[in-house]
Amino acid sequence: MADLQEKNRQLGKTLKDMGRVMVAFSGGVDSAVVLKRAQEELGDNVLAVVVASELFRESEFDAAVQFAEDMGVRVHKTEMKELENPHIVANNPDSWYHSKKLLYTHLNELAEEMGYPYVLDGMIMDDEEDFRPGLKARTEEGIRSVLQEAKMYKTDVRALAKELNLPVWNKLASCSLASRFPYGTKLNKRIVNQVNQAEVYLKGIGFDEVRVRYHENVARIEVSPEKIMELVEKREQVQHKLVSLGFDYISVDLRGYRTGSMNEVLPEASQEEKLAANA
Repeated sequence: MADLQEKNRQLGKTLKDMGRVMVAFSGGVDSAVVLKRAQEELGDNVLAVVVASELFRESEFDAAVQFAEDMGVRVHKTEMKELENPHIVANNPDSWYHSKKLLYTHLNELAEEMGYPYVLDGMIMDDEEDFRPGLKARTEEGIRSVLQEAKMYKTDVRALAKELNLPVWNKLASCSLASRFPYGTKLNKRIVNQVNQAEVYLKGIGFDEVRVRYHENVARIEVSPEKIMELVEKREQVQHKLVSLGFDYISVDLRGYRTGSMNEVLPEASQEEKLAANA
């Protein structure tokens, strides 16, 4: 705990030295800690920017706006059209770079217009350990990842969020809906909405930690291992619903829910690309 307090002190000093900041706010635990600590250190010199996207649920956007407003932080709502960008639609491994590049470029433009010298995101130390092309875009655009600068990992962030009485301290991570599609599957609004509706349905019947991976006419469902049997028991209603959404076959992934499962099939030759993307 002493180590966490030292990291928190470092985070506070970094924020105070910045003076005036814009926070890219998603409503998740990482960006919530950044926003709360920025508010504590800088008061009204903080702006939360919440971005609506075709690849994230509208309910998440609405919840993030409400959360920031409830904190008493000024909020700016904006949007970006990811499915108008051919690099993102192509859904290749480098599409994640183009998605983050689009986001960070947009945020920097807003910051310049509105007079904010720093734009902050919620990246943490754990983000260095996976396939994260967004790191390259972050560095190119000069976005500050203050939790990384304070050497905070997810366990640190959740512990600090709990100390700060943030209701999202144990919230499950969300991710772009693009992560449900194999690389090379071109994205469009229809199939993105198909997957989104399937996941919303499954969450509604008790599977909070869930991914529906899209394989053309096959839905591959990932839930936490201890919930697999429950999913099998509900197979008839799940089958009926997902077929009504346009899938022909419904499968259960026996390995269970895990982040980044679409990266597992990237060829070994792409390892250098992964490292370059994380540079």
